[in-house]
Amino acid sequence: MTLFDNMTTVAIYTAITVTLLIWYGAATNPFKVGGLFLREMVFNRKYMLHFAALILILFCNKLELQVEKHLTKTYDFATFFQSIEGNFVANLQHTFENSYLTVFLAFMYVVVFQALLIASIGIYTNLSKDRRMFYAICYAIMINYLVAIPFYLFLPVNEVWYHDPQNVSFLMLNVFPDFENQYRALSGLDNCFPSLHTSISVTLAILAVRSGIKRWAWFCCICAGIIIFAIFYLGIHWLTDMVGGLMLGTFASAMGMRLSAVDWKLRRRRSGSLATSAKLGYLREDAK
Repeated sequence: MTLFDNMTTVAIYTAITVTLLIWYGAATNPFKVGGLFLREMVFNRKYMLHFAALILILFCNKLELQVEKHLTKTYDFATFFQSIEGNFVANLQHTFENSYLTVFLAFMYVVVFQALLIASIGIYTNLSKDRRMFYAICYAIMINYLVAIPFYLFLPVNEVWYHDPQNVSFLMLNVFPDFENQYRALSGLDNCFPSLHTSISVTLAILAVRSGIKRWAWFCCICAGIIIFAIFYLGIHWLTDMVGGLMLGTFASAMGMRLSAVDWKLRRRRSGSLATSAKLGYLREDAK
């Protein structure tokens, strides 16, 4: 069953999904959140710089794929990974393979994964005036990519279906036949360890829990579990990739919250210093 004809179809599904997720997570009009985002981008320099840095990191991931083409690599750690975990992925895929499940998990992998990230940015922009959760997600996603990119350059691990085509099928092609031409430019074939689909999903789930929005936290946690299952079921990642992604996502979310907390404390101190200075000024005026 073909679900995605091209990236335009993916973009349309993603836009619809993002709109629904913002409505659900923020419990408000998603277009209002979109307007707030644009206002912050125009009038809040700090907000704009954090978002620009996030986009720059995503561009660096694209640049990594270009640099990788010029590197001469004759090794592949997929054989080593398979020697550790055996036929885990093949056994899982053969146990659960079903045409309807393939469509659902492909949608989660391609559309919901990126929609969760975009919707989280909107929801945390709407959450509070100090924007602490927004800054936390920016820092966390940047850390995910900054840690993963060196591994992708110097620790190449081919996807499971490519390394072991006799036992594992690339089920994504059943839903997105032109995946290799349309989507592959966003993800290298040997960029497996750590799994960014795992690390970013886990990051979003942990931050959702820290946000205090219970319905969003439950949803992100469930989606993270489904996406992690999807990376095996579709024949893409090794179990070792998932473990690395789980560790990275936990670390990135913790550091994101810590960096945003430091930033928030500095902001409060500056506000407190300004208030104290103003109060002293008033006292001096009264003394005169």
